[in-house]
Amino acid sequence: MQEFPYNRAAAVDYAKEWALSRNPEYYDFGGIGGDCTGFVSQSIFAGAGVMNYTPIYGWYYISPDDRAPAWTGVQYLYNFLTGNEGVGPYAREVSRREVELGDVVQLGHSSGEFYHSLVICGFRGGQILVCAHSDDALMRPLSTYRAARMRFLHIEGVRTE
Repeated sequence: MQEFPYNRAAAVDYAKEWALSRNPEYYDFGGIGGDCTGFVSQSIFAGAGVMNYTPIYGWYYISPDDRAPAWTGVQYLYNFLTGNEGVGPYAREVSRREVELGDVVQLGHSSGEFYHSLVICGFRGGQILVCAHSDDALMRPLSTYRAARMRFLHIEGVRTE
């Protein structure tokens, strides 16, 4: 297995380009539970270029009916990125101070359930700026979100076979 760097610039460019619209190559899950994690996955894929086609536990999108749960599910994406030892991107949970462009933020309830995924696309005046779907956002300050909890996922790299 080979490792290579995550292309943060490509992930951010993708997120900025499609933050306020929809890429026709992907289904818009907005009407059936939300498109936030699907959009984050699209952005990560733009920076990784590799999917993991492992049934059930992988991270891939072929069609709306043929995709891994991690492609569109908040907790499933977290589980995949932080547990992935195979092909595709991998990440670790970090503090707010350790994030970089192209990393992921997930918002959660006080109960511990996480419900929203966003892509870090910039920094300004000490603020983290994000792009997102479902509640579409382009360079929105993370501080404007009202969430009981936040977790930050730093994508460390990408593996290929």
